[in-house]
Amino acid sequence: MADALTTYRQKRDFAITPEPRGATAKRGDALTFVIQKHAARSLHYDFRLELDGTLKSWAVPKGPSLDPSQKRMAVHVEDHPLAYGSFEGTIPANQYGAGDVIVWDRGTWHPEGDPAAGYRAGKMKFRLDGEKLHGTWMLVRMHGRDSERQEPWLLIKDRDEAARPAAEYSVVDALPNSVLSKRAVVEASKAARPAAGKKAAQPATAKKAASATRSKEATAERAEPAATEPASKSKRPSRAAAKKTSIAASDLPPGAVKAALPDTLAPELATLVADVPAGDDWAYEIKFDGYRVLARIERGEVRLLTRNGNDWTAKLKGIAAEIDRLGMDSAWLDGEIVVLGEHGASDFAALQNAFDAGGAQIRYFAFDLPFYAGHDLRQVPLGERRALLGSLLADADGIVRFSQDFESDASEILRNACRLHLEGVIGKRLGSAYVAGRTRDWIKLKCTLRQEFVIGGYTEPQGSRTGLGALLLGIHDERGRLRYAGNVGTGFDVKTLGALRKQLTKLETKHAPFVEKPREARGTWVEPKLVAEISFSEWTRDGKVRHAVFHGLRSDRPPTAITRGVAAPAPRGSAPEQPAAGANGGSETTASKKGSASATAATTNTPAKTAKADIADKPASPKASTTKARGKPPVLPASVKVTHPERVIDAKSGHTKRDLVDYYLHAARRIQPHLQGRPVALVRAPAGIGGHLFFQKHSGSLHIDDLVELPVALDPEHPPLVEIDSFTALISAAQMNVVEFHTWNALSRAIEKPDRMTFDLDPGDGVGWPAMVAAARLTRALLDEIGLRAFVKTSGGKGLHVVVPLAPREGWDDVKDFSREVVERLATLAPDQLVAKSGPKNRVGRIFVDYLRNGRGATTAAAYSARARAGLGVSIPCDWDELDGLTGGDHWTIANAHERLEAATDPWADYARCRQALGAARKALRRAVAA
Repeated sequence: MADALTTYRQKRDFAITPEPRGATAKRGDALTFVIQKHAARSLHYDFRLELDGTLKSWAVPKGPSLDPSQKRMAVHVEDHPLAYGSFEGTIPANQYGAGDVIVWDRGTWHPEGDPAAGYRAGKMKFRLDGEKLHGTWMLVRMHGRDSERQEPWLLIKDRDEAARPAAEYSVVDALPNSVLSKRAVVEASKAARPAAGKKAAQPATAKKAASATRSKEATAERAEPAATEPASKSKRPSRAAAKKTSIAASDLPPGAVKAALPDTLAPELATLVADVPAGDDWAYEIKFDGYRVLARIERGEVRLLTRNGNDWTAKLKGIAAEIDRLGMDSAWLDGEIVVLGEHGASDFAALQNAFDAGGAQIRYFAFDLPFYAGHDLRQVPLGERRALLGSLLADADGIVRFSQDFESDASEILRNACRLHLEGVIGKRLGSAYVAGRTRDWIKLKCTLRQEFVIGGYTEPQGSRTGLGALLLGIHDERGRLRYAGNVGTGFDVKTLGALRKQLTKLETKHAPFVEKPREARGTWVEPKLVAEISFSEWTRDGKVRHAVFHGLRSDRPPTAITRGVAAPAPRGSAPEQPAAGANGGSETTASKKGSASATAATTNTPAKTAKADIADKPASPKASTTKARGKPPVLPASVKVTHPERVIDAKSGHTKRDLVDYYLHAARRIQPHLQGRPVALVRAPAGIGGHLFFQKHSGSLHIDDLVELPVALDPEHPPLVEIDSFTALISAAQMNVVEFHTWNALSRAIEKPDRMTFDLDPGDGVGWPAMVAAARLTRALLDEIGLRAFVKTSGGKGLHVVVPLAPREGWDDVKDFSREVVERLATLAPDQLVAKSGPKNRVGRIFVDYLRNGRGATTAAAYSARARAGLGVSIPCDWDELDGLTGGDHWTIANAHERLEAATDPWADYARCRQALGAARKALRRAVAA
């Protein structure tokens, strides 16, 4: 008890203040609560819950709200004695908290579950039985900065019979007086003011708390937009009067790198996932229903850019003026513009209408800070970047706000978001870097299915309805054709119906834009140039949306990029995504020569130029500006024309067909030595990697330029085996939707004599990366022991490949039998980690060392081949010493492998010269087994 009240007593001089020192005063067995209205330097409400012999206390600037959509900031302060629950009076000047205090409400509280455990975890749910407040409430701790000694929490009313909309009723305004004395608080009390010439004695921690309260109050209160008139130069303070940030370079977090401010910046994008990831290294924010906007600030000039690179500064003058008022000399902010509806949720339709009304109601929620004060912060962990951003926005008004995150169970956050009719939540890995393009460090969890559709037509209105009846929707298939996906007839108001009809009338055409004219839909066809945001309950078996609702038009997505969205599995493990190259600091822009393959057309209004006009003239893909950035690639073969380069082939990462072709253009000189002269099997993904994959090792119907067909005698009773022996064949294969290249363990000219042996380390469920590295090293150690040199590469998926070059002397059966003996020996050396038998049950928590790759006709993904898996990982040769520094078998992807491709050194430089016989190794292995 004494320890819990130490801070409380240190802040007060009880010879002066009438506050109680610490006597206990209980009114019964039930836990008590009290809310005191406190007119200190600013009026606020002190919310106190009895727990473990003291009153756990929070300062709530605006007091409680009965509206569940209004999340009240609650700053955690020091414990108070139970006797404080009946304290009313004036705290004298020059004392901590000087000002008038009344007991605004009091009663009992009844926790759900263990209250002490909930308090420690930062998530408390309870019922209040007071004189003014009733029903269920929640206190949820947010992620604050490590330097904050007074934690930010949120006080939230649950939806029950005691809840009331804020527009209908405000309990603090309706019932302002004390429940004890019935008097009002004295806000202008002279006793609360320091004596002339003196400053109230207030500890530094209290000052920080007051500052945090004032700064975070506006950012947390999403449901209470300030009524703000459009900014103008006459109404805004001069830049000289603007708040100047006082954060010195020496105070920036570790990882900040001095760098010039880039002209352009490609944003990090979130991946839609199907379920909540495991682990506690995630923070969650409410998913806004607005437009992504990045703010570039340099020497007093603020530019606001969409993710597609469109300059919206003129449309958002009020936001630009408020950002300028913050006084930052140089920075990039990442955020979203929204309009808040009457219940606090962002409203996409209202946002579109707000542009027509001058933009006064538009708010900017900033959630990341990639650059600041002459420094590149992209390698600084997310949590530290956001802490810095929160402090910089401390004095921002209601126009610009900090997007708060919530420290709570992700599933519960999502349930609450859905219950409040929000779109969903965004999860971000706290230790992750800022990486251009779509990553698994930022994820989207949606309450309902929702995505963009192309408008292909409309129907006439019926009855009293005006404008139009329904919109006819479409999405592009794997071949880039627009397919009918159903209609939407709800979500419109009269004004929207009229405006849409005017826009669609200008686009009318006689021909249906859909590849197959829908039988069930008759209407007026339009050119497919408009994109609509639609939510819906499910997809039907025939690919139509059900229970669709219109939310608005989107001008930030090109119609040709609209395909069916597919949710990826939740990220596994706690390791952050490997940053794409270009996020590593320095003064380069994200689309610079160190830029990520995710640098987008959002960074520039000029499509990237490649060697072939038929690519350059297509709409820019999400990674379109990287070809030029990486240096001049090989020239695209004249015979190869890349069709539908903008088609997304991996919904998880957003990678397009053009990205894959670009990767193989750059990887050609590395991958060709591993393909030439070997039979190859191809993994094709005509519908993208989420669709049906075709594994082909015979020529069949393949139409690939320069494809080499091998003699039929090599594989009788089948069409010819094939080789990819030229650059033209490689790129033509990529154009034909080939993602993976698998090769035999023998050359075509000596197909019955393998020239290598491969061990595929394939992890089962529950196996972490350190265990994979240990297994690979054990494999190497055994091979070293029996006199064989081994090379290692990532698989591009979950595992590793250990490769042993051989002199082509023995047959397939001999090599396969020997590899099986090696694996069986490994399994006896580490039975808890390794297994020699395949099958899911055998591999749970263990690694299957696959020797079956060494049979005739078996293949393995070639070095530098991409993989048809979410994220498009790449199989990359490594040094053994590199393994600890990798994040997984898909450490490299087509987005970040280019620096590896351009490296001067090759970890497999000796591979081609290494030819080993199995005779001595076989004897050494059998001696080891017998020992």
